[in-house]
Amino acid sequence: MAIDFFWRLPTHGDITTVRDPHSTRGDWSPLRDGNQAPGLLHGEPDGTSYVDHLAQIAKAAEISGFQGGLIPSFPMTDDPWVIAAHLARETKTFRFMLAFQPGFVNPVEAARLSATLQRVSGNRMLFNIITGGGGPAQLWWGDSFAHDDRYGRTTEFLDIFKGVWKGSAPLSYDGRFYKVENGLLPPSLAATDLPEIYFSGSSDAALASASKHADFYLSWLEPFDQVAEKFARVKERTAALGRRIKCAIRVDIIARPTEEEAWADVKAGFESLGPERRDAFRQSGGDSVGVSRQAGYRPADARRYEDLIIAPNLWAGFSLLRGGPAIGIVGSYEQAAQKLDELIALGADGFILAGTPHLEEAYRIGEEVLPLVRGRGQAERAGLRAVG
Repeated sequence: MAIDFFWRLPTHGDITTVRDPHSTRGDWSPLRDGNQAPGLLHGEPDGTSYVDHLAQIAKAAEISGFQGGLIPSFPMTDDPWVIAAHLARETKTFRFMLAFQPGFVNPVEAARLSATLQRVSGNRMLFNIITGGGGPAQLWWGDSFAHDDRYGRTTEFLDIFKGVWKGSAPLSYDGRFYKVENGLLPPSLAATDLPEIYFSGSSDAALASASKHADFYLSWLEPFDQVAEKFARVKERTAALGRRIKCAIRVDIIARPTEEEAWADVKAGFESLGPERRDAFRQSGGDSVGVSRQAGYRPADARRYEDLIIAPNLWAGFSLLRGGPAIGIVGSYEQAAQKLDELIALGADGFILAGTPHLEEAYRIGEEVLPLVRGRGQAERAGLRAVG
């Protein structure tokens, strides 16, 4: 079975180097000297849009062996649907994984939107279903449902989303969160491919919903014994429903020609941080079980970058350098590939990888790390699908 490799598109801005983790790419911070995409030319905006930069990243990943890319969705990002529609015209085979919270769009309209995007992109869309981490960020969306209720709503949403798209007859549905009468997509839309569903969430409520609807269960990287335990749980629950589910890992990588060079970048990035950033790192809000699990794997009083090394070539300080999961891979190209191999041996069928800056690292990881993954034929087959 081929291993799926996806990259990540930084819709919230990007940094130029992990050695100095300040946003310089993207228009989410004030436009100043040193910024790129957009930047300044003779003191005036240079006319480059950030979407142009995202297109460069997507193309770099496409030709470097990645099957597609995750388009994140946060309060401070552009909308993934709009970004995907634009980038579909800029790429040939690159697939777009839209981070999407069910509940913000009616499931019938979401099915119509998705099928339309499938038509215009040549069936290159898939979902990363997220159900939200609670707290102030969730209220930003106007969503005040409790944790388990959000997952119940997600299950109903996907019941309807799939039912109106691929049902053999008009769907009528009377649930707690949604009611639909005679819902069905027109034949031209229904003929498109139902998007694959990557599903995130670590709680029992999340696993219950994932086991019913997900094609891939997606987890942030955790200590490897915890990854194996989580994979086993979701596969057992899915098998009880007569289904089979694959598993995937979302992880950042700092890979360099030597391990010493990789850790030197980590050290420089850690030492460049101010005390306010380190204090924010120790705090977590909301009711996300996954975020709480990540926080539990790192010491709260880390004073040196070495304090956050939790296993060989695993560092729990990535969220200090950029937003996202805390644990990532650090090492030489060979060591990074070895860690991916170890995760494949634990049951990983796919990966969403990232590195900053995303443009340059798409080339580096695609050209230097992926070819070293054990069973290279598997990686090559994934790459051949990515580049046609």
